[in-house]
Parts: sequence; C-alpha cells; structure tokens
Amino acid sequence: MGLVGVLGESARGYAWLTIAAGLVAGGVAVGLARSGDRGVAAGVAISAGFGLAVAIGLVVQRWATTGWPLW
Repeated sequence: MGLVGVLGESARGYAWLTIAAGLVAGGVAVGLARSGDRGVAAGVAISAGFGLAVAIGLVVQRWATTGWPLW
C-alpha cells in the first residue's frame, strides 16, 4: 500500500490506486484463505483494510476542505 501511495500524483490518483490495490489484496487474501494459509490471509486483509482507511481519511479531509476529490 505504501508503494501505491507513492505512485499517486494527486489525492484523486492516490485514492483510486489505493482502492484498486485494496481490491487486489482482498482477492489475494481470499486465495490464501482457500489454500489454507489463514494467518497470512488475515494479515493481508488487516493491512489492506488499514491502507484503505487511510485513503478514506484523505478523501474525507479533501472533501471537507476543497470538494469531492474522486471525480
């Protein structure tokens, strides 16, 4: 999630890239859970959830100060 954050050039780009990375991480977590590695799947899901929470915080902050940043 940190690498994805560096790639975003603006708040909009950061938010969309983080959402995409969160979806990919969710798919990876499901695949890991199905293959039996539930501990790693839980770690991936927790870290992806934290990264998405940071992105949501950024969106809410930008929305409160300058307007809706995702469009």
